[in-house]
Amino acid sequence: MKLHLSAGVCVLVMTAGLSACSSSSGASDDEPGGSTTIDVWLMRDSVSAQFQKDFVQGFETAHPDIEVRVQIQEWDGIGEKVTAALASNDAPDVIETGNTQVAQFAQSGGLLDLSDKVDELGGRNWLKGLAEPGAYEGKQYGIPYYAANRVVVYRTDLFEKAGVDAAAIKTRDQWIAATGKLDTGGTQGIYLPGQNWYTLSGFVWDEGGDLATESGGRWKGALDSPEAIRGMKFYEKLQALGRGPKDSDEANPPQADVMAKGKVAQVISTPGGANVVIQNNPALKGKLGFFPIPGKTADRPGAVFTGGSDLVIPTASAKQDAAYTFIRELTGDTWQKKLAVAMSYVPNKTTLADAVAADPGASAMAAGAAEGRATPNTPGWAAVEAKNPIKAYMTAVLTGGDAQKEAATASEAITEALNSGS
Repeated sequence: MKLHLSAGVCVLVMTAGLSACSSSSGASDDEPGGSTTIDVWLMRDSVSAQFQKDFVQGFETAHPDIEVRVQIQEWDGIGEKVTAALASNDAPDVIETGNTQVAQFAQSGGLLDLSDKVDELGGRNWLKGLAEPGAYEGKQYGIPYYAANRVVVYRTDLFEKAGVDAAAIKTRDQWIAATGKLDTGGTQGIYLPGQNWYTLSGFVWDEGGDLATESGGRWKGALDSPEAIRGMKFYEKLQALGRGPKDSDEANPPQADVMAKGKVAQVISTPGGANVVIQNNPALKGKLGFFPIPGKTADRPGAVFTGGSDLVIPTASAKQDAAYTFIRELTGDTWQKKLAVAMSYVPNKTTLADAVAADPGASAMAAGAAEGRATPNTPGWAAVEAKNPIKAYMTAVLTGGDAQKEAATASEAITEALNSGS
């Protein structure tokens, strides 16, 4: 899942170094002069310029025989660009890709199987929302890089005025009760547009359902299961405690713009959304807080969609050993902790959550990320999102349609898209 702001492409040339690293690929890393140069594609805004500089300097000290050329790529059109690169003889050596894109690229045979590296990289502690979509047909192609997910962003002053203690909200029932108290007078208890399907996905997963299921190699839409219907019913109940539009998503209008107007007590967003709210209304600085999306019971947060990135190595790379060294360092504990602090990301392992303990937004994300999931792990999911019948289904239910009937229609559309690839 992409997390992005877009701009132009820049190229930074960096020197770093080499240490011995085993690989089952048999590819040669030797170049004239005894050094190796690898090309790395990282996505716009995945790291700051300062972090990138710090990482390269550290890498250079540890591995003095590798040179690294980092090219910053744009999210718009990246799928087509990566697909073309994997099919060529001139692919980069390391590519950052959205976690849910890995299956699409792995299907082509263009990615190196890194299954034998999972234990060495601490894979038993990886976030499931990054690791599971990084695998395809039982093989691990994507190495978890960083994660981000939605939390509840709330107005601390409005909660205090209503006598609501955010720290005490641990269950969905408590959340509903608190939101009802906040939804009074001119204040919306929550701004939740009708087509925020990522948030719906979490409620469906909480109930034990899914968006689609696979059996015998064939995928089938599953929004009409009893579990998924219960997830939609909860969404409907929560959405009613505000005045969000029923026929648009969180980008139309931008929900941060709506919250900035001062009449919304909560939104469901990545913590970065709070910065946009404050930019639009500086009077709200110091008045925004965060908590994980509550779960059905107090012992665990609600399930959330995990966005973020994995790192992959093309099979066309002739420098796979050095590429793996790069990935091993960037996804290792030392640099993951630094990345989390620098970028307010969730580290790639559950055991590293304490790295963001001092950051309220990232800390709330990390708590939710432990229950993170991703969309169905199949290349065909891209076809579902292209038409996205889930959004139409949500609007239909919220405007009075029969949930079971509308879910069956949406599930049929999902099934068709998943199995036709169009």
